Amino acid sequence: MNARFSPLAICLAAVLLCAGCEPPGKPTSGDVVLKPAQVTNFVEIYDQNCKGCHGQNGAGSAALALANPVYLAIASDDAIRGAIASGIHGSLMPAFAKSAGGTLTDQQIEILVHDMRERWAKPIELLDANPPPYAAAEPGNAKSGADVYATFCAGCHGPQGKGTPTGSSIVDGSFLALVSDQNLRTTVIAGRPDLGHPDWRHCVAGRAMTPQEVTDVVAWLVAQRKATPGQPYANNY
Repeated sequence: MNARFSPLAICLAAVLLCAGCEPPGKPTSGDVVLKPAQVTNFVEIYDQNCKGCHGQNGAGSAALALANPVYLAIASDDAIRGAIASGIHGSLMPAFAKSAGGTLTDQQIEILVHDMRERWAKPIELLDANPPPYAAAEPGNAKSGADVYATFCAGCHGPQGKGTPTGSSIVDGSFLALVSDQNLRTTVIAGRPDLGHPDWRHCVAGRAMTPQEVTDVVAWLVAQRKATPGQPYANNY
């Protein structure tokens, strides 16, 4: 005699077969796209907001390298947090905090600050070196800075700062118009490893720059900045 199954038995069997299986087409947790404000992964936040200027893994590009142990040694968490949140006046660094018109939450900014230091700060690389402070304690002297420039910088950037085959012009009007005074100071102290620019210890063999020399050479650079870069004629009207 042929076995016969009732419709109810067939339905029960189907339910048992499908138990524990995801219905076809149902998205998993990995398929759900987070809203920008919900992203808490450092790499994703960095890649979406910072990599375009500061390079892959903080290695530097159009802007300075963030994965530079010297930079992270002199810049406090507050300084980094402030730069991210509010931007840097007189430079191309925009404000990223939502409260300042940007896209990042306070939590995401904290993730950037914490993980940058956690991943890229390497205190052992500074050994016993004592870098000049991030901010100048007193105003610099541009006249003294000219002598400092001749000693530490002219070998690569030329006697007047207009560049050589080994170093770019650092008195170019467009360049000085796009960098802040603090950016100039940071570059003198921390260098630009991505561009082969040495830090404050290695501009001259066996002779590190003193904090005052850093302050003075930055004053000299600032004095080269034109009030109206890119305008060849005086505005007489």
